[in-house]
Amino acid sequence: MKTRIIPIFVPHRGCPHDCIFCNQKKITGVGTDITEEEVKNIIESYLKTIDKNCHIEIAFFGGSFTAIDIEIQKNLLSIAKEYVDKGLVKDIRLSTRPDCINKNILNILKENKVTIIELGVQSMDLKVLDNSIRGHSDLDVVKSSKLIKEYGFKLGLQMMAGLPSDTEEKCIYTAKRFIDLKPDFVRIYPTLVVKDTGLEKLYNEKKYNPFNLEETIQIVKKLLVLFYLNSIKVIRVGLQATEDIALGRDVICGPYHPSLRELIESRIYRDYIEILIKDKNIKEKIIIYVNKKNISKIVGNKKANIEYLREKYKINLKIQERILNLDEIYFNYNNNEYKTNIKEIYNKLYNIYKF
Repeated sequence: MKTRIIPIFVPHRGCPHDCIFCNQKKITGVGTDITEEEVKNIIESYLKTIDKNCHIEIAFFGGSFTAIDIEIQKNLLSIAKEYVDKGLVKDIRLSTRPDCINKNILNILKENKVTIIELGVQSMDLKVLDNSIRGHSDLDVVKSSKLIKEYGFKLGLQMMAGLPSDTEEKCIYTAKRFIDLKPDFVRIYPTLVVKDTGLEKLYNEKKYNPFNLEETIQIVKKLLVLFYLNSIKVIRVGLQATEDIALGRDVICGPYHPSLRELIESRIYRDYIEILIKDKNIKEKIIIYVNKKNISKIVGNKKANIEYLREKYKINLKIQERILNLDEIYFNYNNNEYKTNIKEIYNKLYNIYKF
């Protein structure tokens, strides 16, 4: 069953800190507080266009929802709850800060049929948190995550790669700490320099440089392998493209790409093919058979993988569609056909990548 999200943006409302990377008006495209009437209008508008057979969720995004005045929380949630009670919506989710969770808040969320809570963690490294003016510690993350799970909510954790003083090692450390907390899913956001933020000021003063696109690919591919092998879904990589979120508009610089996840997954396939070429001493040609939905990932953006392998190894790479499961893949080389799957590929790369 397909899942459809009805997004309700509450930009910066209730947030007790002005984090160095954050300008929610730019990121969400919404600049004013939202009213109960507007929430109802948004839900009604979306429901008119969504197939009733879909799994429908109402999601409060963009701010620290549980830092809002309690009465406002109740009022906004009560609107969403009406649609759950009517059977029109299955889940209510919201995002908030790790230091804005306690038993009283969780009881209120339970009463109002909230089922999914996402924590904007960003990093588990104390120096990165401090330099990003997050205002919470790693212990806040551990405490709130455990409490959320104890209350029976689904837990999502969000991390950012490339914050001030961040490194590949710190990103991997954060991922491993996430894995220990056993979230139901994670999101990975490479850090972008957005207009009107503290990060823009640091960048202009030459005190901060974001990860570039290649660094981001090299780091996040390892995070995807770690999360996959620990059965944790990564439901998003990178900010969703909007009219504002694009280089040269409100994003000044940083590893922005509208298809960032596909770039990274494509690199994972390329890394594996390189290993195969070396291990099996493959010459001249490889034919790869995959589900048609995976063809673009193996070909690479603008045929990048095909060109790379041709130039480096003089290998002619051909990709053909075959009726296979999404995670199945066949390699034909040196008159042999070799079957594998995504899990085996990721396991192989886990032993190659440095963690």
